Amino acid sequence: MRKSMSRNPNMLRTMIGTGLTLVLILSFAVYSNTVNTEYYGYTTTNEEIELDLQESEEGKADWFVTTQSGITWVNLTLEGVQNGMTVRIDASGTEWYYSPLLGSPDADNFNCGEQTTKVSETCEYSTLHESEIESDSHQMRGIVSLNLPIDGLGYLQSENQFSAELAAGELISGENITVTWRIMILQDDTTIDSAGVEVSFNIVTHDLISVEAFQLDPIQESVYSFATLVGCFSFLLFLPLLVYFSAKRKHAIDEQKRMDAPEPEK
Repeated sequence: MRKSMSRNPNMLRTMIGTGLTLVLILSFAVYSNTVNTEYYGYTTTNEEIELDLQESEEGKADWFVTTQSGITWVNLTLEGVQNGMTVRIDASGTEWYYSPLLGSPDADNFNCGEQTTKVSETCEYSTLHESEIESDSHQMRGIVSLNLPIDGLGYLQSENQFSAELAAGELISGENITVTWRIMILQDDTTIDSAGVEVSFNIVTHDLISVEAFQLDPIQESVYSFATLVGCFSFLLFLPLLVYFSAKRKHAIDEQKRMDAPEPEK
């Protein structure tokens, strides 16, 4: 390796020049995304609220409630039901997504906005959804809006801070619609009695908290950039060094064999 470097001094200059170029490019990328960004992150509440359901008819498993907030998740929990019954949720005022996979441990982080995945084909978009009950407890989850940030943090592109705050506010307010939810438990197309049935209907609402310019951490990105640079050069040097040390080892073994070989008789 030392002989190769001495015979070809341009190799060292090329490696140093390439490394400095990569460092400059990565530094500029971090700077441009930190100082002069067009992307803004907006934070919203991500609060789960249990709604107070009202009976449509006394003694019947038929409830209703009205909401006026921007909603992502809806979650219905039933206790005291029986196998063979059907639960129906009708949202008057909006269509919403439903899939048995929503919130399932077998489909982590799945939501109906992932249209590229096979599981998203199970999502139905309608005002009314039904689910078959198979045990004495049952859950039914859905998503109302895919425009709101499910995790409470979203991003948008804007010219400045003022327009970003305006756009985020319009996005949140545009999802604040009036919806009347009607929940029924049926058996043979007939509403059952509500005696012994416990029902809980929760929603996750979103209100705007703050809007901040998207920024990268220069120190963290510099560490990542340096680690990437070292990793790239290590990978590029691995094969030549492997060949060099293998050849050196083979030469040492051959030399030892020659030294151990008995001298021919004269």
